[in-house]
Amino acid sequence: MSTEKVDILVIGAGQAGVAMSAHLGKCGLPHLVLERDRIAERWRTGRWDSLVANGPAWHDRFPGLEFSSVDPDEFAPKESVADYFVEYAEMIDAPIRCGVEVTQVQRIVGRPGFRVETSDGVIEANSVVAATGPFQRPVIPAIVPQDAAEDVAENVGVTQIHSNAYRNPEQLPEGAVLVVGAGSSGAQIADELLRSGKSVYLSVGPHDLPPRRYRGRDFVWWLGVLGKWDESALEPGMQHVTIAVSGAYGGHTVDFRRFGAQGMTLVGRTESFKDGVMSFAADLAHNIAQGNANTLSVLDEADAYIARNGLDFPQQPEARKVGPDPQCVTDPILTLNLAEARITSIVWATGFAVDFSWLKVDAFDQAGRPKHERGVSAEPGVYFLGLPWQSRRGSSFIWGVWHDARYLADIISIQRQYLAYDSSIQRESEKRRLL
Repeated sequence: MSTEKVDILVIGAGQAGVAMSAHLGKCGLPHLVLERDRIAERWRTGRWDSLVANGPAWHDRFPGLEFSSVDPDEFAPKESVADYFVEYAEMIDAPIRCGVEVTQVQRIVGRPGFRVETSDGVIEANSVVAATGPFQRPVIPAIVPQDAAEDVAENVGVTQIHSNAYRNPEQLPEGAVLVVGAGSSGAQIADELLRSGKSVYLSVGPHDLPPRRYRGRDFVWWLGVLGKWDESALEPGMQHVTIAVSGAYGGHTVDFRRFGAQGMTLVGRTESFKDGVMSFAADLAHNIAQGNANTLSVLDEADAYIARNGLDFPQQPEARKVGPDPQCVTDPILTLNLAEARITSIVWATGFAVDFSWLKVDAFDQAGRPKHERGVSAEPGVYFLGLPWQSRRGSSFIWGVWHDARYLADIISIQRQYLAYDSSIQRESEKRRLL
């Protein structure tokens, strides 16, 4: 079988890969996008059934195409988001080849380029863009061993799944549920389970808690005008602080105190498990208070922005009202016997890790994290796209990946110009040799 040769190979056709193709196409750069499944597959099969985008449709999109079936101020269902990327790819005539999995990428020794092994044969590429995004390998902390979980609840056992495998409440066995992680995924899943009639325990760690809307504007607008989407680095000590926001049920501010008042049992950060008993940190009240402090700080900055710019936005004093702490906060549970609490399932909403084991190049640190500067890796010719905080806070979001893709396309275009100059010299030398 002959080896296919391409100039630029983009791996992954989710939001990052489609954005990369759009900008490469604008620059006139020949490229191919490989996708092992369908375009934006994780939006279809890697999310729970009721998921909607966390930002309104006017914001969570690419330039040049609006959602055809979603009002700009509404939150697009996951299938609509996937359909949007398919439509965008068709609009720009993106050269996407689906059903092809990349199994290994290695630099070619002795000449430029990379050897790419795929399920459909070998490809040689001058440049490679890893556009596989941040949600590659689900992370479940090694807290509850599976054999120990099987002995819980009078031999009924405890089902453990990651949030990426959760689909709906009917999927889980009868009994109470412990949701670990109170970022956007954990908060939304716990809310859905509570609404379904489940008895729910939610383990709440450190988090930011932006208001869904304030004084007539969605929080994505506020983070934009306040420059927070463009923050280039995390503040010290904020590496493990997640964001809790929801577009579900029309969009609302996540309120853990309200969850508690409605019957959800809140506990602190999950720490350990032994002999059927889960232990939690004594940090619940602090975490909730810090989340509310974050809310108030955003409101303060928004009020200052309105005053500074003389804007006639409606007042919203109720946004600053904080409800009373429920009993589970004032008298927190530090240990929980899963059998006695009738907990039969644990949903781990504990995030993801990157997995670039297929990319055999010198572009990673000892922990396997990409070494890069705004997506330009330490390995010449290899680029990353869609990483959290790749260049800014918004990098892993739909609109943020668009801007990072534009930057990478410019860098790749510049590098090709240098290589073209070298090629012209080589051609001239060959002409002189033949004369």
